[in-house]
Amino acid sequence: MNGKRNQHVVPHADGWAVRGEGAERASGVFDTKAEATAAGRAIAQNQGTELVVHGRDRRIQTKDSHGHDPYPPKG
Repeated sequence: MNGKRNQHVVPHADGWAVRGEGAERASGVFDTKAEATAAGRAIAQNQGTELVVHGRDRRIQTKDSHGHDPYPPKG
């Protein structure tokens, strides 16, 4: 594996967290889902990975790829 992990925005006791896939600890914890999504998107863009946003029920709501797809979905 190349060491790059997809970034997940997930509910957290203190708001919303950004967590690398398979990571034990969050990359950051934010008051709002919007803040966490923006931070997660920046990390995913930097790493060329995917941003996966979950709802309060932890189910996946959206995915936003920042990998090698020349035609990424518009969001």
